[in-house]
Amino acid sequence: MAHAIRIHQPGGPEVMQWEEFTPGEPGPGQARVRHTAIGLNYIDTYHRSGLYKLPMPSGLGSEGAGVIEAVGPGVAEFKPGDRVAYCGGAPGAYAEVRVMPVDRLVKLPEGVSDRAAATLMLKGLTTQYLFRQTYVLKPGETIVFHAAAGGVGLIACQWARALGVTMIGTVGSDEKAEIAKAQGCTHTIIYTREDFVARVKEITGGKGVPVVYDGVGKAMFPSSLDCLSPRGLYVNFGNASGPVPPLDMLTLSAKGSLYVTRPTLVTYTATRAALLAMAEEMFGLVKAGKIVNEARQTYALKDAAQAHRDLEARKTTGSTLLIP
Repeated sequence: MAHAIRIHQPGGPEVMQWEEFTPGEPGPGQARVRHTAIGLNYIDTYHRSGLYKLPMPSGLGSEGAGVIEAVGPGVAEFKPGDRVAYCGGAPGAYAEVRVMPVDRLVKLPEGVSDRAAATLMLKGLTTQYLFRQTYVLKPGETIVFHAAAGGVGLIACQWARALGVTMIGTVGSDEKAEIAKAQGCTHTIIYTREDFVARVKEITGGKGVPVVYDGVGKAMFPSSLDCLSPRGLYVNFGNASGPVPPLDMLTLSAKGSLYVTRPTLVTYTATRAALLAMAEEMFGLVKAGKIVNEARQTYALKDAAQAHRDLEARKTTGSTLLIP
């Protein structure tokens, strides 16, 4: 027997239940993974609250790392004892043990710990597609990144520094500003007391930036559009403050022939080849010491509800792990 966090209806953290279950044996194309670390992500709160609807009852969690206990018939790429990590797929990472498709698993190279991998698979691969695919950043460019001290944000600070990119990051407090700067954010703007559009224009000499990355959503829109230079790109990849409201397309022309996109990690990692290539680049930066992403908070898996409360109350910085 094993335990997992499950929900039987959407709602607040109180709907999360610690339940006993039998993992079972892996079938064809599957493996049974015993988790050593599980990543906490803001998307987990969307699944729990019902913003992103799930069939009920449901597990939670989209990111984890661990060791393979058993593989199903026909699985040749993996074997028991392999250290692996994953992100995406059906929610269910909040579990001690999990049976899952092997096509979502990535072998962990030497030099990358289980705990680091569990903080990186979803948030790090998100940074990869944002910086290397959605808008391909070039050395010397300047960008705006909202929530620079968050889980994705602190990885983005380091990745931007590795690329030679000037990052302007918005944060909610002086403490978070210091954390972001220490990780490579060039300029920080405390949006709770500063006009971030005015500061971006000041920093860029009135030019604005070619791209704004926004995982916050409603609270940063439409002001984020005013940070862009003509033909700039607004990238909305999260809804921490609520979803972006409907947009009048004529606004884009009035503000300088702007572009808007709403990418997802699911799309960018849809093929196994893409998933492996993205992970290889990310782990290469980790092994080179250019990205260091240890968890800043840890909770016992059974205390996942408290982790959700703290995340939504903005009490956390960087990455958080749930430990079985």
